[in-house]
Amino acid sequence: MASQHSILVVDDDTALRTVLVEQLAQDGEFEPTEADSLAQAEQQLAGTHARFDVILLDISLPDGDGRDYCKKLRVRGIKTPIILLTGHMEENDVVSGLDAGANDYVAKPFRLNELLARLRAQMRAFEGSEDAVFNIGSYTFRPAAKQLTDIGRNKKVRLTDKESAILKFLYRAAGKPVSRQVLLNEVWGYNAAVTTHTLETHIYRLRQKIELDPAVSRLLLTEGGGYRLNADCSVPAA
Repeated sequence: MASQHSILVVDDDTALRTVLVEQLAQDGEFEPTEADSLAQAEQQLAGTHARFDVILLDISLPDGDGRDYCKKLRVRGIKTPIILLTGHMEENDVVSGLDAGANDYVAKPFRLNELLARLRAQMRAFEGSEDAVFNIGSYTFRPAAKQLTDIGRNKKVRLTDKESAILKFLYRAAGKPVSRQVLLNEVWGYNAAVTTHTLETHIYRLRQKIELDPAVSRLLLTEGGGYRLNADCSVPAA
């Protein structure tokens, strides 16, 4: 099973939000978090372990305009894809939303399949962009650059394509173990010529690069018949 994508749904329409969250979570592709106001959205985004892959943001909320909030998030340096939800699709509304930094605009009522397609498209574009930055321990991880940076230790780690793909997939698993076979399928594809030994070799090399002590893994753990990324681990300074 592929890893879940975390999504923040911000809408004050309780009925719509409840149905949308249920449908998004139904097949396990998304892990939704709810907010019924900008204040609640701010709390969710400020959470210690908050990592959202995409934000669905209504423009008409009881404590403000979603477009203004979108602009504030961009000023703060938050690059997460934002899709605005609105009951209006006049040209001026669309233009103002995109000018505020939104990646896309969806009118209510919407078809779920269309919304899902737009969500996936925005996440794919973001993950391949230079803006995508993930925190792994004391490192910042830029998949597009295939690089980990630890400013505190003045350390940069260059990754191969496969090493970067392994880290990105494990990160998307949000701390859950991923079996060796799933990792093989996701990173190498359904190729019978590739064995678990190949994966184990790449994991070994990754640990040599990113662990303070490769013999005592703190970030890249062996667990549940596969591997788990402990992205929230604080790696002590050398």
